[in-house]
Amino acid sequence: QLQLVESGGGLVQPGGSLRLSCSISGFTLDNYAIGWFRQAPGKEREGVSCISNSGGNTNYADSVKGRFTISRDNAKNTVYLQMNSLKPEDTAVYYCAKSIQRLLCRTVLSWYDYWGQGTQVIVSS
Repeated sequence: QLQLVESGGGLVQPGGSLRLSCSISGFTLDNYAIGWFRQAPGKEREGVSCISNSGGNTNYADSVKGRFTISRDNAKNTVYLQMNSLKPEDTAVYYCAKSIQRLLCRTVLSWYDYWGQGTQVIVSS
């Protein structure tokens, strides 16, 4: 019943932009924090960004700070990740996930209990 589905990935040139969407069903979105994670080939999954239930608290990895922006539209049950100035190092499968927390946002892997299937982002010239 509880589902998270990512979309918006694709192939872009360095310096380009993409907006990822996470469509959520089966729970009340505004009650939980949501996170974005990514996993590059041969590497461990790492936190990218997260947003609290109200949207008032956000967190970004140093590697994406100033380039990525997380937002949420609770009425549409959707969380977004706007990615600008993309670099080849951003190439990865991107996942959204539901946190067990509500008011506090952290990209701590153990805080997330439900995951989407991921969407591929490739940054290459």
